[in-house]
Amino acid sequence: MPELSLEHWNAAADLLQKGGAVMYVLLLLSVSSLAVILFKLLQFWRIGASRSGMMELIATGSTHEIRRRMALSRHPAARVVETALDTGHLPRELQEAEVERIGSVEIRTLETYIRSLEVVANLSPLIGLLGTVIGMIKAFGRLEEAGARVDPSQLAGGIWEALLTTAFGLIVAIPALGAVHYFERKIEGVRALMRDAAARVIASQSV
Repeated sequence: MPELSLEHWNAAADLLQKGGAVMYVLLLLSVSSLAVILFKLLQFWRIGASRSGMMELIATGSTHEIRRRMALSRHPAARVVETALDTGHLPRELQEAEVERIGSVEIRTLETYIRSLEVVANLSPLIGLLGTVIGMIKAFGRLEEAGARVDPSQLAGGIWEALLTTAFGLIVAIPALGAVHYFERKIEGVRALMRDAAARVIASQSV
């Protein structure tokens, strides 16, 4: 098993070397993308466990119990509910404006690094394509130098090495793009819960 693992590492290092400097740029993008995805998964996991029963609590619980549970919750909707409760003495327009402000702050926190993933998803294929073009230029340059002594295997080897960067660029971009759509759906779910929770609290105060 150790020999097999070492062979894999050597093969990966060889591919990186054949792909040239562009492969190292894509490797850096892949590492940063993976770090962001893991961070966001942990962030959403932490708030996901604390939303259970929130709407039921708002509908049936006492104000004291709601405040106590919201103070313990990590979910962004809890901050919105707390704001709605704390601003209940204000005119409704001011209360709604403050609730919307706090909600926007919480959503911006959830959107942190999402744009970075979008950049990786958009740039990686282009960088990979650039690496392929550069590799093809080098391959045909070597063929020109060879003149009449052209070896078809030399051309084939140069082409597949050039295509490595395009393949790696897609490998980096596809998970990043999928993660962007996944996290955006999660954020939309949080936004919907925040709107529903705030509307219910405000409506209960005007009764």
